[in-house]
Amino acid sequence: MAQIRIENLRKDFGDFTAVQSSSFTIEDGEFFMLLGPSGCGKTTTLRMMAGLELPTSGEIYIDGEEVGTRRASQRDIAFVFQMFALYPHMNVRRNIAYPLRSQGVSRAETKRRVEEIARLLGIEDILDTPVGGLSGGDRQRVGLGRAIVREPKAFFMDEPLGALDAEFREHMAEELRALHDRMGATTVYVTHDQLEAMQMGDKIVVMNHGVVEQFGVPQDLYDWPATLFVAGFLGSPPMNVLRFDGAVAQGAEVLDLAGAAIAVPAAREGARGALALGVRPEHVHLEAEAGYRAQVLATEYLGTTQIVTLRTAQGEVKARIPSDIHVREGETTGLRFDARNVTLFDVASGRALRSAGNEKVLAHG
Repeated sequence: MAQIRIENLRKDFGDFTAVQSSSFTIEDGEFFMLLGPSGCGKTTTLRMMAGLELPTSGEIYIDGEEVGTRRASQRDIAFVFQMFALYPHMNVRRNIAYPLRSQGVSRAETKRRVEEIARLLGIEDILDTPVGGLSGGDRQRVGLGRAIVREPKAFFMDEPLGALDAEFREHMAEELRALHDRMGATTVYVTHDQLEAMQMGDKIVVMNHGVVEQFGVPQDLYDWPATLFVAGFLGSPPMNVLRFDGAVAQGAEVLDLAGAAIAVPAAREGARGALALGVRPEHVHLEAEAGYRAQVLATEYLGTTQIVTLRTAQGEVKARIPSDIHVREGETTGLRFDARNVTLFDVASGRALRSAGNEKVLAHG
């Protein structure tokens, strides 16, 4: 397996820029997620890494070698597509064996590796079955088997679970992650589903309009979003963002926003105007005596918790609270935010305000 390094990668299609100066490193053995909405550039990035698209500029390193101008067949990678792309006239065994036969691997070695992969994927009993009558899950396993059997340096996967129904997709995500852990493979996986990315990934790159918005481990992206886009894209419900107009007093050390005391002096560098407070629903608490007032608009029961939607002077807020707390639509209550879990944003730039000496957003109570 191999480390993959991307440096200043760019892709233009005429006047349209699909990927803008992207840089990140995928460590050997990581399960790495490229996450973002449709049209954000994640699939184009993956296709450039795989050699299916040539970059306009920038470098791609696989296992220390620059491969940006090499063909896909020269990069020692395997690509798994969303629709599996199986050969309908072949049975399962022949589909999995096809890459080895194309490389001239001996029949005995091909048979050994195909049967080993079939055991790994739990499809030994369907090796001689035509692929046309297989279920979506079995077809996916065959597609994975055909990729794995080559023993490449890295696996590239473009939404391989997208064609499955929601319940089975979650099950297959667990299987795919477990398979990755057993193999110790370097895997790059494209998805638009933030829950899938959080569930499976060791690291996540969040992209939007061809730009890398943030890169890191899932928990850091969730707890400390670097931009307003990431704050709104990750989480279900996403982070509440409340805009507060008005300048911060010169020399102020603490800003009181909705009862949350936010350290601001170093963080204010670069702020050009209005600020926004971001807080996850689980860090919003309903307290009758709190000074920041809100009106209950709706409740959504989720078993052990409920999502309460409230109207404030700065817009709607969602709170995730225990289901045994009784609230009534139309009533007015107070809100308290966990100050240690609040993110402060500069609205003009859309970026979180950070201390030069601390990578986490400055927030304390």
